[in-house]
Amino acid sequence: MTTNAKTETTTQSGTEIFVPLNKLKKSPRNARKTPHSEAHIEALAGSIGAKGMLQNLVIEPEANADGEATGFYLVTIGEGRRLAQLLRVKRKEIRKTENIRCVLDTENDPQEISLDENVTREAMSVPDQVERFRELSERKGWGAEEIAARFGVSAHVVRQRLRLGAVSPKLMQVYRDGDLTLDQLMAFAITEDHARQEQVYESLSYNREPWIIRRDLTKTNIEATDRRAIFVGPEAYAEAGGTIIRDLFTEDQGGFYEDPALLDRLVIERLEGIADEVRQTEGWKWTSVHIDFPHAHGMRRAYPHAVELSEEDTAAAEAAQAQYDALTEQYDSAEELPDDVDQRFGELEAEIERIDALHHAYDADEIARGGVFVVLNHDGTARIDRGFIRAEDQKPEPEDAEDGCTEVEGHRVSADGEIIEDGESGEEGNHVSALDAEDDDAGDDGKPLSDLLIRDLTARRTLGLRLVLGEQPDMALIAVTHALAVQTFYRGVDASCLGIRSTSSTLASHADGIEDTAAAKALTDRHEGWAADMTRDVADLWGFIAGLDHASVMALLAHCASLTVNAVKQPAERKPYAQQTADSLATAVTLDMTAHWLPTVRTYLGRVTKAHILAAVREAVGDEAADRMAGMKKEAMAQAAEQLLAGTGWLPSLLRTTQPAWLRKQPETAPIPDGMPGTEEESFPVAAE
Repeated sequence: MTTNAKTETTTQSGTEIFVPLNKLKKSPRNARKTPHSEAHIEALAGSIGAKGMLQNLVIEPEANADGEATGFYLVTIGEGRRLAQLLRVKRKEIRKTENIRCVLDTENDPQEISLDENVTREAMSVPDQVERFRELSERKGWGAEEIAARFGVSAHVVRQRLRLGAVSPKLMQVYRDGDLTLDQLMAFAITEDHARQEQVYESLSYNREPWIIRRDLTKTNIEATDRRAIFVGPEAYAEAGGTIIRDLFTEDQGGFYEDPALLDRLVIERLEGIADEVRQTEGWKWTSVHIDFPHAHGMRRAYPHAVELSEEDTAAAEAAQAQYDALTEQYDSAEELPDDVDQRFGELEAEIERIDALHHAYDADEIARGGVFVVLNHDGTARIDRGFIRAEDQKPEPEDAEDGCTEVEGHRVSADGEIIEDGESGEEGNHVSALDAEDDDAGDDGKPLSDLLIRDLTARRTLGLRLVLGEQPDMALIAVTHALAVQTFYRGVDASCLGIRSTSSTLASHADGIEDTAAAKALTDRHEGWAADMTRDVADLWGFIAGLDHASVMALLAHCASLTVNAVKQPAERKPYAQQTADSLATAVTLDMTAHWLPTVRTYLGRVTKAHILAAVREAVGDEAADRMAGMKKEAMAQAAEQLLAGTGWLPSLLRTTQPAWLRKQPETAPIPDGMPGTEEESFPVAAE
């Protein structure tokens, strides 16, 4: 029997009645004291709006202190639904006097039935939810948002449940049987390949961590954070027919690309497009594209040289800079730039950069003979390296057509570097001795000095230079910088009178992929910047360096010296003092390898023993974490350690830098300089405690 609240005085307990919403109150005897969340009320309001209120409220009449009815009712069961209806009033979906179907209960203890309502119930199992949501999606064509609105859950939860429908029925039954957790089941949903899911499940050991399941399922895929995926982009990959696996249950950072071969092809095609544009606009003889830079190319490289700007470009540069400065001054205090002003700033910056690039250019002859490598950079951008000249395109060295000799400072020099006097043919039996030349007083004014005398005089001059140079440190700095710069930027040219020899060892043979890292790119950019400033003719290099300010000379010296550093330890080498010097250098420059290296499976953890892995975790994270991993297999242990060590700043001993003595000797109360770890340990950075 259903009745209206106005006739309640004759209504028995258990009767269904309709009560205006504004006559319903929260019961003080409701067992739930923790308020409902806003999200839950939102979900209930959506569900009631779509299907109506499927479950009645349970109420009791409110009485005053004298036991008289007030005309209001206390909601014993269904406070969340009452609040949801009030939310619908606020949204003007219903009136505040809307009649709400309730069940009157004046016999049971309100606190007991309220507790019973909240405790004695069981939520639908996940597999059942999956099947029902999937059925609604397929049978009625409802999307995640519509299903979510009708069932009081978020659209994200619905998408997750629908995604679980991609799990193999066999594995779903394993979950029903209690042999898989929900987190493990969700890990399998990263792919829709049932055979692959079942294969990974069968190969799992006792360690069934969700991350291990995801790792094994995506082992042949490419992460969206890979430089190839970043370069191509998800849209172009999808348009080419590629599939991206997305994990709705974790932060997948863009998912996984299923087809590595397709991704590589798209990378090459896009690089070829960039290479064609460079060749057509700049006129290079050839271009070559690669995903990884071909470091063993063996080619000589030419660099651009400084050129004078035309009057037109100079005027354009001055005008653009003037406009930029004026806008900067005008909007210096503005918190946010108007769109048109922001756009104008971008245009002016692009124009200034374009004209600035014109300050350096390649010779037309170098462009006609040289080529360009277009490769994929470490950060997913295209890298364009110009000026490489193949051996067959090199200019032949100038030489005497008859006897292979060259002219150097008025003397004819043979191919092996010997000075050949006039009258010498280089053939045996036709030599004129230096002593004969000195004793010859025939008075031939055009005859050159003898080799013996030349060596005598220049030896004395060398002694004088040594003495004087040692008394002039500033000039010695220029001389040393010149000697290193000659060998750094003019390969094959012996143009320094100092016996300093610069050797730069290639690191690629010691560490795979090292030349494609961010640190290597930064070093290359610095080198190319200096190379562009070098004089075209090595004979002019001394004047260029002597004309630099002191800071620039020091910067050039530092760059040239840095390229000669070799701290590589090789098994057959015994250079304890060299390694000690490398340690001292690292301390002096406060080298922080955490900026350039992370302990990952590829870089370290997969290449050392389990004992080393546990020692690293123990030092960086603690004994408890290490003890939990002790029973793992090597591969799983390395993967787990990578996650634990992330962000700790842990480094193996070979990469640690000893703190400078001045820092170790500071009193405990002394402030630590910015950028230095605040620790009393002997090395930095120190593993997290």
